Amino acid sequence: MSRSLNVCAHLPPSMLGWLILGIACGSGADSTANLTHGDPIAEPAIDWEPQRYVSYRTAAPISVDGRLNESAWRNAEWTSDFVDIEGPKRSTPRFRTRAKMLWDSTYFYLATEMEEPHVWATLTDRDAVIYYDNDFEVFIDPDGDTHEYYELEINAIGTEWDLFLVKPYRDGGPALNAWDIQGLKTAVFVDGTVNDPSDTDSGWSVEIAIPWKVLAEAAHSETPPAGGDQWRVNFSRVEWRARVENSGYVKIEEPAEGRTRLEDNWVWSPQGLIAMHYPEMWGFVQFSSLTVGSGEEEFAPRVEDEARWFLRKVYYKQHAWYASHGEFCDDVGKLGMNDSPFDLEVSATQRLFDAWVTVDGTELHIGHDGRVR
Repeated sequence: MSRSLNVCAHLPPSMLGWLILGIACGSGADSTANLTHGDPIAEPAIDWEPQRYVSYRTAAPISVDGRLNESAWRNAEWTSDFVDIEGPKRSTPRFRTRAKMLWDSTYFYLATEMEEPHVWATLTDRDAVIYYDNDFEVFIDPDGDTHEYYELEINAIGTEWDLFLVKPYRDGGPALNAWDIQGLKTAVFVDGTVNDPSDTDSGWSVEIAIPWKVLAEAAHSETPPAGGDQWRVNFSRVEWRARVENSGYVKIEEPAEGRTRLEDNWVWSPQGLIAMHYPEMWGFVQFSSLTVGSGEEEFAPRVEDEARWFLRKVYYKQHAWYASHGEFCDDVGKLGMNDSPFDLEVSATQRLFDAWVTVDGTELHIGHDGRVR
């Protein structure tokens, strides 16, 4: 029972125009057109252990000024410190990064604090490729299906880049770069001076408020979330090595010893490879109906998410099989999935596959396009 998915049927009307624009620009090819014999999809090289966080309500709206000095922020817990994007095989980041999350009836609030002895930024145009500067990045997949998710990047002078991903790049995209988060609020506070190498800075912080009415477009459910709901979220910090030259900063154009990339990528929930667009590796955020500081709520893991991860492993194996054989596989044994903790069923044609398991009476499916549904 192979099935393909029409992504347009899942997009709200406000997104359809942007999707049409993306296709017209050549970025909206169907994922089956991107299948290449001999070119498998890379797998994360770490165990699946996403970070978890409980986000509490704030009793009063947050004043978005970049300074995390409201009592609500003081009462909110920090995430764990960010680590290298590839995970534990890489060294601890040179500078500390951590984040917090709160919410109310209007906004999802996100904040970060970043140690940085030399704060610099160059990009001033909205929707420029902000990670060419040092930046802070937010990724949100409301329903955890790994499609239709949000990305926001900001540098130390407050320049923003926001975009909507219909699908991850590995599955054909497109990224809707012209799309904007209507009603977005962001602010940056620098504890030091920007673009001045004559002194040593302490770092910079970012405060963000994203309206629920925008996030609802990809949530396919009521927003704000109900108490106990869980979304997939991750954060990334891009940090370039730089030297002082002519009273300014210049990026160093060769990687540090033992590394293959010029920049550092530090994240909350490690990806296991140098790619943020693997939403299955992002952290889990559980929304609590408690007001921050009024009590504590335990994070509640779900069997459904274990099943989603199991289906993701089937997806990796199917694309590896396609890369070797030029077709998908309908044999669980040949895929090496005999020891499944779930009752796995698979069907396939040359260019399509469908795999599914049943959890608590509900079927979960994954197909060639990578969407869990």
